[in-house]
Amino acid sequence: MAAPNQSTLLPLELVDKCIGSRIHIVMKSDKELVGTLLGFDDCVNIVLEDVTEFETTPEGRKITKLDQILLNGNNITMLVPGGDGPEV
Repeated sequence: MAAPNQSTLLPLELVDKCIGSRIHIVMKSDKELVGTLLGFDDCVNIVLEDVTEFETTPEGRKITKLDQILLNGNNITMLVPGGDGPEV
């Protein structure tokens, strides 16, 4: 069996390296969130703290601050490690 390539990084390994760091999450709905990643499971259900939620509405962008949130992995489109969120 060949030794694994050191540059190979599986998706969940990358998410695991982001625990304790800021992460930008794009949801399937018109919401994006930025917060500190506390943890996740194999279904990529995610727990964030110190969260800023950006929601696009017909009236414009709505920004909500949350202490903590649990996100269902089925509704997540994209994870951006170290992301600052959408352009304001």
